[in-house]
Amino acid sequence: MDELSRFRLDGRVALVAGGSGGIGLRISQALAGVGARVAIVGQSTQRLEAAHAAVEKAGSSALALALDMTKKADADRAVEKTLGAFGRLDVLVNAVGGGAGKALYAAEEYPEEAWDWIMDLNLSGVLFPSQAAARAMIAAGQGGRILNISSVRGQLGIHAGYSAYVAAKAALNGLTRQHATEWAKHGITVNAISPTFVRTEQVAMLLADPEFEAGIVRRIPLGRIADPDDLVGAALFFCSDASAFVTGQILTLDGGLTASQ
Repeated sequence: MDELSRFRLDGRVALVAGGSGGIGLRISQALAGVGARVAIVGQSTQRLEAAHAAVEKAGSSALALALDMTKKADADRAVEKTLGAFGRLDVLVNAVGGGAGKALYAAEEYPEEAWDWIMDLNLSGVLFPSQAAARAMIAAGQGGRILNISSVRGQLGIHAGYSAYVAAKAALNGLTRQHATEWAKHGITVNAISPTFVRTEQVAMLLADPEFEAGIVRRIPLGRIADPDDLVGAALFFCSDASAFVTGQILTLDGGLTASQ
């Protein structure tokens, strides 16, 4: 037996919520590269067009959907359109989230509006597509894989105004375990990967400050900021049969950061 075949997704369909963003796009390409047909959800038409082309270039069929995953109706529609186009849904990757760099406030002054936005983006944007995908997977009776993109900030605080983001990612870790527990009886696994800073456009503003970036790098034993490529191996593991007996886990991808804290 070819052991690497466990990581193949031939004949399967993946929905990547946030698939036109830096991390989501790279995971979409990786899923296509191992045989999955991929539905990509985003809000920027230009980014969606680029993501669609990138997935097809990786050798698979793609579907681009301009929808907002923080809205339940849109999340339901994303799953419906995926089923309509491909006839099934086997994998959901929740790559919607972030926003911390645009909502930095001292904890004692954190504004309600910013708090609500970060919570909506990082929790509702995962809950709604997960519910819709789980219903489809349960109805199909063939199990499935759900992968959430969390953050090391779900475990660690930071000397910046991250109150909402840290709280949201900690809650996402809890939601991952809860969904894993409830949906295990249906053969659906739910896991999360938890990276530290990944070099994407979304965190470019923070990393543009040399002092800030140097401070982060000093705390990472491997001595560098992560690239989207660093997430691919873990993502393929959790989205494939290679992880058939793994659920409710949060795998930290942080270059050793949490090992040294």
